[in-house]
Amino acid sequence: MAARSENERPTLEDVAAFAGVSRSTASRALNDDEYVSARSREKVLAAARDLGYAPNQAARSLVTRRTGAVAVVISEPEARLLDDPYRTAVMRAGYRELADAGCQMVLIFSDTKEDLARTVRFLEGGHVDGVLVFAPHRADPLPRALRLLRLPVVFGGPAADLRRGVHVVDFDNEGGARMAVAHLVKSGRRRIATIAGPQDQGAPIDRLEGWRKALVEAGLDPAGLHEEADFTLAGGAQAMAALLDRVPDLDAVFVASDMMAVGALRTLAAAGRTVPDDVAVVSFDDNATLAPMMSPPLTSVHQDPHEQVRAMVTTLLQLLDGVELKPEVQVLPVSLAVRESG
Repeated sequence: MAARSENERPTLEDVAAFAGVSRSTASRALNDDEYVSARSREKVLAAARDLGYAPNQAARSLVTRRTGAVAVVISEPEARLLDDPYRTAVMRAGYRELADAGCQMVLIFSDTKEDLARTVRFLEGGHVDGVLVFAPHRADPLPRALRLLRLPVVFGGPAADLRRGVHVVDFDNEGGARMAVAHLVKSGRRRIATIAGPQDQGAPIDRLEGWRKALVEAGLDPAGLHEEADFTLAGGAQAMAALLDRVPDLDAVFVASDMMAVGALRTLAAAGRTVPDDVAVVSFDDNATLAPMMSPPLTSVHQDPHEQVRAMVTTLLQLLDGVELKPEVQVLPVSLAVRESG
């Protein structure tokens, strides 16, 4: 047998010979097959460690039909994504959770029609084993296009306008809004306005509905007390200015995201309104880089993107393992982080 070069990778045959077992036993041990004795498994794993053996992923994929990669598709403009602390947290959580599961994350931004076509072609090409999707806009064609693929798909938040046959992990957006407003009512506030997010997306629609229901339940009239913005700092500032102009006696505002709340705080400060004495402010997201750092620190509805992504990855891995899961919407609970703003 010819001498092996120092740069030549050890093979499965080398591991088997080093461990003193057959090639098939070595293969079963490395693939965690239950029909291998504990002693043989230990010898094979020790041999693999000593030799620096790593399985050939290309060869393994021919057997398992797995690539070891999962796509995370975010259907938003790239510029907006990079300025959105929540989506940034989602991307980081996706990387961490998939890495911990032994998967490579493939990040895809899909915004235009051309992006949609490229995304579908890429996913059809067998480059990934499954897809995690964030497609918040109700008119987004992406979720329907993905239903035609022979890949498991799990959505973070509503799957556009699809209601049946999809796996979804979402937060209790309506319940969180009701919780925020109930907190303000309990503290004595009576003119509670809201800065709602874009009403073409499921989460802000639910948050607006939660605000409205909570006011009605408290015997308060929601008429004329809401403004819609676009989840940006500038949008929050402009919406707050419009509310102050129309409802100068408001004494509280529920803002549908931390980023918009930052803009609202700036507008209130410029108008000479103190927070929380003149106007209490409660927001949604409880982003660690925003809510606790504001002046004053924001009371905010807490939702954990890591928890959402973890649940999505768990569902996806079960689907990849052939577990028959009934498509459903998993609704994760939220809580209220109370700080000085309201």
